[in-house]
Amino acid sequence: MQIRGRIDHMNINVTNLEKSLAFYEKALGLYEVRRKEAADGSFILVYLADPTEHFFLELTWLRDHPQTYNLGENETHLCIRLEGDYDAIRQYHKEMGCVCYENHSMNLYFINDPDNYWIEVLPIKR
Repeated sequence: MQIRGRIDHMNINVTNLEKSLAFYEKALGLYEVRRKEAADGSFILVYLADPTEHFFLELTWLRDHPQTYNLGENETHLCIRLEGDYDAIRQYHKEMGCVCYENHSMNLYFINDPDNYWIEVLPIKR
């Protein structure tokens, strides 16, 4: 049997949905494509996409979980490739105050979102 899979989405839980939505739009250009809200208000799921809409980032907000999430050693991360002037984008992220790690020898850096999830930022390779 040969199994053929396609990655659909990655989920992260957030403590402040509106703050996270604003961050992902401003910092990475991701936008909401759909959401699901529990009838009792206990959760909201919001799916974000890039222009290709081949992969989604699911933000989950849980009403009964107001505390900070334990991210362990934060070794799991999302990576996004951005179009445009990579150095200018890095400077923009620095001005936003969200650059949390830079590796100049590998020409990459990480930003962190409002819940301190790390996101690797790379240029689009052509």
